[in-house]
Amino acid sequence: MNSERKKMLKDFQEKLGVHFNKLELLDVALTHSSYANQFNLTYNDHNERLEFLGDSVLSMIVSEYLYKKYKNKPEGKLTRIRAGVVCESSLAEISRRLGVNRYLRIGKGEELSGGREKDSLLADACEAIIAAVYLDRGFEKARDFVLKNLEQKIELFSESKNYNDFKSKLQEYVQKNLAAAIKYNISGEFGPDHDKTFEIEVYLDNKCYGRGTGKSKKEAEQLAAKQALKVLGVEIND
Repeated sequence: MNSERKKMLKDFQEKLGVHFNKLELLDVALTHSSYANQFNLTYNDHNERLEFLGDSVLSMIVSEYLYKKYKNKPEGKLTRIRAGVVCESSLAEISRRLGVNRYLRIGKGEELSGGREKDSLLADACEAIIAAVYLDRGFEKARDFVLKNLEQKIELFSESKNYNDFKSKLQEYVQKNLAAAIKYNISGEFGPDHDKTFEIEVYLDNKCYGRGTGKSKKEAEQLAAKQALKVLGVEIND
């Protein structure tokens, strides 16, 4: 690691609020496989293994928090809250807020295709950072980091009477039954800036399962997820 990269990482850990004993772990967490492939590095030099671990650490932290705090909520409700909190878009939002994209090392092809702004890449980096914190500073510090960034979202999800929603239901169903990647794509925008209508399609892997139209992206996503659930034969309550 050269001195310039080391300085960047030291600046970034200030934003994270975590001082690493081994800064190399943070460096790996911020290295995408496309960069490693471009420079013939090993699988230990990019973040996929950390992402694998971080996914489990994140799930454990959020599950424990929900279990202890919401003693009167049934398992199904806790599962839906967790699914919404740890979903790709939620983790990508954390990465954007922390400015992760500015510190990522990605390959040239990924750079040219807008990789720094991809939800999937940013969410993976977020999970890798969680794993790096866990390995370097332990579970308590990892918990502090996760809850600092997700506690408010957990509260919002748990307080919303309507958060038994279609996106959460779809996320829960897919995680349990399909092992497919969920992606929401904007397929159309209509009307003037002050009165736009959005059309969004939801894909499971590369197949479109639903389409929704609404006055906001969130509304359109909900309706797309609702249609996808119907296509999958999942019982839903309107």
